[in-house]
Formats: sequence, structure tokens, C-alpha cells
Amino acid sequence: MTQTNDAKDDESVEKAVMGLKEAELAARAGLPPVEKWHPERKHTIDMRIARDGSWHYQGSEITRRKLVKLFASILRREDDGSYHLVTPAEQAQIHVEDVPFVVVALEAAGDGEARTLAFTTSVGDVAVAGPDHAIRFEIDDKTGEPAPYMHIRGEGRRALDARINRAVYYELVELGAEHTVDGEAWFGVWSGGVFFRMQRMSEVTG
Repeated sequence: MTQTNDAKDDESVEKAVMGLKEAELAARAGLPPVEKWHPERKHTIDMRIARDGSWHYQGSEITRRKLVKLFASILRREDDGSYHLVTPAEQAQIHVEDVPFVVVALEAAGDGEARTLAFTTSVGDVAVAGPDHAIRFEIDDKTGEPAPYMHIRGEGRRALDARINRAVYYELVELGAEHTVDGEAWFGVWSGGVFFRMQRMSEVTG
């Protein structure tokens, strides 16, 4: 029996979704178990993550990508909101201007409520938006536009987030749709069975 075009399309979408999820799991597999490390030596170093996601040490940008990825892999956030580089031997507090990561790429599979969105950060983390990785939109004080963020790893107060860059944000807008939440019409995006609200439709239409 010949497979129908609809069945082929469904199979293609299913494979695409599985591929996105496998990419996320592969990215997680390489992370050290920083939550299990509790070193006695704790101090502060002159290291900063700028709002654009670049890393700086003693005023100079760290340009070696492998070194940045290494630092990012041992980054942990404490309950008080501070950020630390953690190894079994020591824990060093650093300064983060906004959030530690920046989303630089987006892949989408499926359509409508069945859509799946996978985001990649500048340090190689891959996260599929859904119940485990929420997208949120805050209003930028300067521009008045929604500023998009996404949960990448960690839980609760220790969550590490990424700011979604402008190019990816525009891609999200293109994928946006209207949906009613608690009797109110919203513009937003679907991923992993979750609708992430961007703006009220009344604000979008003016």
C-alpha cells in the first residue's frame, strides 16, 4: 500500500521534532555536575558577561570560543541571584549585566499548536521551548517593545536564562498567532504544547 502524502508529512514533522529534542539532550550531556560541587574556597574575580553575551576578564574580551564555552559549562546561579564559576576546588563569583546567555539561532518543526521550537545559544546550549524551557517577554523600558528571554538550564532561583537576539525575535514574530487565554486575546507562539504570550492583541493592533 502506498503511503499517503499526509502520512509522509506527519512522519517528516515527527522526525524533525525528535531531531530537535535529541540536539537538546546532546547539548546537556556535556555539562559538568556543578550543582553537586560545594567547594570550601570561595572568592570573586574580575570577570563580566556583557549584555550582548560576550565574556570579559579584567577589562578585556575573551575571544577564544573554547574558553568561553568552558566557562559557560561551569556557570551556576545561587539562590541570591549571584553567578559563580564552580569547580570541585573553588567557586568564583562573576558579574552578569543582564542574563548569561544569548539565543542566536532558531529551528522550527510542525505548525500551529503542534509546533516545536529549538533555540541555540552563542555557547552551544540547545533548548526546546515547552514546559521545561519557558519563553517570557518583558517590556523594554527604552523601546517599549517586548524583550524576549528563555530559560536554558537550572531550576527555580538558580535558573540560567538567555536573551533572544533581535534576529531570532523577528523570526518568532513571523511564527506568531492569536490565541485566547482566560478570555483575553493574545499574540504569541506555540512550542511543545505551550502557548507563550508576547503581547495582548489590543496592543498589537493599537
